[in-house]
Amino acid sequence: MASPTDTGRDEPGPGSQSSLRAANEQRIITALRTAGPLTQAELSRRTSLAPSTVSGIVSILSDRGIVRAGDEPGGRKGRLIHLDLEDRYVLGVELGNGHLSMALATLSARVVEFVRRPLALGADASTTLDAIELILRDMLSSVGASHTDLVRGGVAVPAPLDVHGILSSSPLIFPAWAGVDIAEVFTERFGMPFSADNDANLGALADYLWGAGQGSHSMVFVGMNYGFGAGIVLEGTLFHGATGVSGEIGHTTVDENGEFCQCGNRGCLNTVASINRALELLAPIHPEIDSTEKLLDAAADGLPPAIRVVTDMGRASGVAIANVVNLLNPEVIVVGGDLARAGDIFTDPMITMATRLSMPAAAGVRLLTTPLGERVFALGGVALALGLDAPQSTLLT
Repeated sequence: MASPTDTGRDEPGPGSQSSLRAANEQRIITALRTAGPLTQAELSRRTSLAPSTVSGIVSILSDRGIVRAGDEPGGRKGRLIHLDLEDRYVLGVELGNGHLSMALATLSARVVEFVRRPLALGADASTTLDAIELILRDMLSSVGASHTDLVRGGVAVPAPLDVHGILSSSPLIFPAWAGVDIAEVFTERFGMPFSADNDANLGALADYLWGAGQGSHSMVFVGMNYGFGAGIVLEGTLFHGATGVSGEIGHTTVDENGEFCQCGNRGCLNTVASINRALELLAPIHPEIDSTEKLLDAAADGLPPAIRVVTDMGRASGVAIANVVNLLNPEVIVVGGDLARAGDIFTDPMITMATRLSMPAAAGVRLLTTPLGERVFALGGVALALGLDAPQSTLLT
């Protein structure tokens, strides 16, 4: 199938035939999700695609069981095209540091399965893909579906991606996937179109659609895991910046004479307040605390050094959040990720510092914890796969 904008190239990248076909398919699916059944002529007008392109895409999607033509009279092109929402699925994947999270949802955005599994820190791409394949097989089996029922996927990555979807900045930030076109690798491995984005961006998208950011015009999601990142929604649009790396607050300098960061600079926030830094500080006296879960458990159990480390991390995070408030003046700031699960030990000092250092004129900002919990990044992958860019009323279960 050729479209008017095909270039004849089929290598990975935003201008390749495979990318254009996937994008055009998504435009058709999104139009049907938004407006309901449409004729091919109406699809052409809504998507600005040529009638011949729409016809070809509808034929392909029909063969894959994603759409069906109604029984209306008026010839093939006069019949309404319906989207089969409940028996086709999308997959959201979070590539975490030390874990995998996966959400399986119908085309109506109803989540039917969610799984979170530990994964060795620094696991290579092949090991990660093998683990995802095994988990996906079990998820599909549990809902009585097969791989052919999958339509698209979205991947949340804990590192900045450039406009081509490839890790940017230092390859040390997420070394197992450095220089890899993640969406293309997933597409080839699983035989369906995938998209990829930074996890904080997708956390912002999920919370804007289904979480604490619903109904707002501007919000910032701050993801707090092994590093810090911010996803920014301005006037209902996810903001990526000129080169795709907006919101990297973990790599803002807080001490120019501080320790070296993976990005190549000194004294970044990630060197002061990340989980890695917390584990390093505790290692001489509590070497048994060597993971996120053990850190959170130790703080919850009242271990004084763990409480002090987590509290200090909350204070440093509050400073960064105050800078975001003063710069962007959003309606809502939502925090999520593993550190947010520490509860009041972390969030109370964070809120105190953020409030103290924010401009009085910005005092109306709401500072909230995501209600989506550990699902938030995988749900962002679902939203990306669905092509959602506006709040939906669908209730996630």
